[in-house]
Amino acid sequence: MSTLAVKVEPLARDIYFTKNSLTVVLCDGREISAPLEWFPKLKDANNKQRKNWRLIGDGIGIHWEDIDEDIETESLLSID
Repeated sequence: MSTLAVKVEPLARDIYFTKNSLTVVLCDGREISAPLEWFPKLKDANNKQRKNWRLIGDGIGIHWEDIDEDIETESLLSID
């Protein structure tokens, strides 16, 4: 049995926060969570600042104007 591998560009559709993590919802239905410890500006931001975000380039990234923070969606999938 073979499996067809399809390359899907990871594009963000939505985000949400828990007490200790950022979760990015992708257009293909996957959700990626990362600890807020990885993003000091977001960790230190208040709820109003965290909610003031916008997608960059149809979801290739996320930008928070109030705290001057950008996250590339694909970077959340990289393991370094």
